[in-house]
Amino acid sequence: MVRLYASPFLLYNVLRIVMAELLLEVPIEYEKNVCGELDAYLKKIERAFGVSILERNGDFKIIGEDADCRRAASVFNSLVELAKRGNSIMEQNVDYAISLSAEDKEQEILEIDKDIICRTVLGKPVKPKTIGQKKYVDSIRKNMITFGIGPAGTGKTYLAMAMAIQAFKDGEVQRIILTRPAIEAGEKLGFLPGDLQSKIDPYLRPLYDALYQIMGAESYLHNAEKGLIEVAPLAYMRGRTLDNAYIILDEAQNTTPAQMKMFLTRIGFGSKAVITGDRTQKDLPHDQASGLDTAEKVLKSIDEIGICELTSKDVVRHPLVQKIVDAYEKYEKAQNSQKARNRGKGNR
Repeated sequence: MVRLYASPFLLYNVLRIVMAELLLEVPIEYEKNVCGELDAYLKKIERAFGVSILERNGDFKIIGEDADCRRAASVFNSLVELAKRGNSIMEQNVDYAISLSAEDKEQEILEIDKDIICRTVLGKPVKPKTIGQKKYVDSIRKNMITFGIGPAGTGKTYLAMAMAIQAFKDGEVQRIILTRPAIEAGEKLGFLPGDLQSKIDPYLRPLYDALYQIMGAESYLHNAEKGLIEVAPLAYMRGRTLDNAYIILDEAQNTTPAQMKMFLTRIGFGSKAVITGDRTQKDLPHDQASGLDTAEKVLKSIDEIGICELTSKDVVRHPLVQKIVDAYEKYEKAQNSQKARNRGKGNR
């Protein structure tokens, strides 16, 4: 039997090469924001990179393997810079910066943060928070028609609303038109109380909520009375020509191909349209094709139309929502694979 022994000198050199300590200074006013409640964000970074982070009087020491320390320090510095710009660091910011570090893109989070679309009535900036959202916003700026397709929580509708309101304030369009199909999601419209508008309003509530938050209730009501902002079900769009307007079609996965064609052919001169939808949340009958799916296939080769695919990485709600979206995606893929195998057996 041959035994190999490492000399203490050689072992010391190996450790000296592999192990590292990086010292970071953080202004005390940003410590709580960057570290999180009970240092929750620091612990996330430690687990993600296998390092230890020690804090002494505002100085942070990162201990671990050299490459891991550098990646952890890069993420940490990105969060500090976000805090210096006035952002409240959320768990989503930390998770996203960590995920970007795997592609050496953690610094891109700072470039994304510069793109302020507008401010809410309370002065809070509205801006993209992920690379996918930034591409979506850029596509809206560039193209006359943009499709934003992705799971719940990716900011499809909210960012489109922010872009519409800013364009309206800047005088780029004369009015804003917001619409969505009032499809029955397991509940019958006829059994809801009130007149037609009362029956439809609950389906349009998410659009109202975004308007109130960004524009303010008084400003919305003032412009709505003048007919400059309109929130209506998709059926009301038939027969109209919409010039000099910013038009948003929400929940487009619940349109039929005929409805989608009708909507797209309403768009007139000086107008811009954004169509948002989530393929995984269709409320159409099982044998009914979705207008969103059909439009994506038919229009994908037209240069003036942008099609942006958002993923679970672009979810900006609670981190649990991202996990839920991922879990459902895995489940549905498994179900589809099983159906394909069953069809294959049936054809034998």
